Amino acid sequence: MSNTGNPSRPAGGTNRSAGISWTDLMKTDARPVPEYLTRESYTYRGSEPIAADRYTSIEFQQLENAKMWPNVWQFAAREEDMPEAGDYVVYENAGRSYIVSRQKDGSVRAFHNVCLHRGRKLRTADGNADQFKCPFHGFTWNNDGSFKSIPCRWDFPNLKDENMRLPEAQVSRWGGYIFLRENPGGASLAQFLAPLPQHFERWRHDQCTTVIWVGKVIPANWKVTMEAFMEAWHTVVTHPQLLPFTADENSAYWTWGDNVNVNLVPFGIMSPHVDPKGKEQQWIVDEFIKFNGRSAENYDENTDAFAVKVPPGATARRALGQAMRENYSNAFGHDHSQATDSELLDALVYNVFPNFAPWGGFMPNIVYRFRPWGDPDHSLMEVRILTRVPPGKPMPRGVPMKLLGQEQPWTDAPELGVLGAVFEQDMTNIPYVQDGLKLSKTNQVNLSDYQEIRIRQFHQTLDKYLEK
Repeated sequence: MSNTGNPSRPAGGTNRSAGISWTDLMKTDARPVPEYLTRESYTYRGSEPIAADRYTSIEFQQLENAKMWPNVWQFAAREEDMPEAGDYVVYENAGRSYIVSRQKDGSVRAFHNVCLHRGRKLRTADGNADQFKCPFHGFTWNNDGSFKSIPCRWDFPNLKDENMRLPEAQVSRWGGYIFLRENPGGASLAQFLAPLPQHFERWRHDQCTTVIWVGKVIPANWKVTMEAFMEAWHTVVTHPQLLPFTADENSAYWTWGDNVNVNLVPFGIMSPHVDPKGKEQQWIVDEFIKFNGRSAENYDENTDAFAVKVPPGATARRALGQAMRENYSNAFGHDHSQATDSELLDALVYNVFPNFAPWGGFMPNIVYRFRPWGDPDHSLMEVRILTRVPPGKPMPRGVPMKLLGQEQPWTDAPELGVLGAVFEQDMTNIPYVQDGLKLSKTNQVNLSDYQEIRIRQFHQTLDKYLEK
């Protein structure tokens, strides 16, 4: 039930900070805003502390691997990763390895990536094949999982072809994303994702391709790493360069059911932490331009998409929204005339339990994925950038992942642009959170009621799997 009686807690999801609320901001947009960006969805979920050893204990990780991961839909690949018949992707997570394989009819299947003879992995990298031949002794399967051949078949009279199919996981697809689930039963993918498909119908990730994909192993638990990207209020200390044009404390935090939540972060507005005295709307725009690597003094206002001037009486947000509306229409060939300022500027950061985080809107979309990586003290963080394919153009194959070395900074991936430096600021916290959790005397993590509601929802959903 929504909390409306305790003034110390947000009432109906309204932020408690100074300045304009998210819902009031949507009323000022240059275009009619979709209903799902205006209807608050906040339910008080308690204020109890979270146990620190959920992030550090090998026993807790083993529980996740046994009870949670096999029973949830996992984002395994994008369609453009494997567009042709015979293409396959090796997806590994939580003690399992799968071959996600494109079939001749265009469908996708997922097989456990283990030879049924002596247990060697059949594939260690992505590729294209009409059969999977074990490099150890040559046991061979067709790419539909059916058994093909055994060298020295005479020596295996006990093995029948019909009993030698590769074990298979469930596969379901939505919006250009391919999901798998190891165990049968439970919610369909559409049920699991709801209401995400309804929200993203307007933003059409199925019309996008992966143009940037960077991964890095982080010395922290996958939940610690993921949770660093589930709230905006660390901006004031960790990312102060964003404050001139980011209303961090005016963000909205909404949840739906067990699996889906969103952080809606407004851009083009000063943070409440910035002293507004003497700062005009053009200053906000110029700081935004500076952050994106342009110089307000040196750009060519006739050719540079970031040459944004705020008309008299207008707001920085309205001016930036119009500039991005024109820029994205020109860059990607889609008509964005009805796109809202919010869909062109704001960080509309969705999360789907347990580890999938796609951004909404019409800008190039960030997609995060976070996976456990060996022991509880390491995780793999992946950042994809999707862009819309121009109308009438064929869908290009997505780029492969660039895996940074553990000692490499995110800025060693220049394709990330300004995001690389932002991620590096996050790295000044994340490993030390992991260290601190292991040193904790109280064994407690204390979450806020509103700005960290997404983290609490995640842990409550995780508990539902662990308690079965």
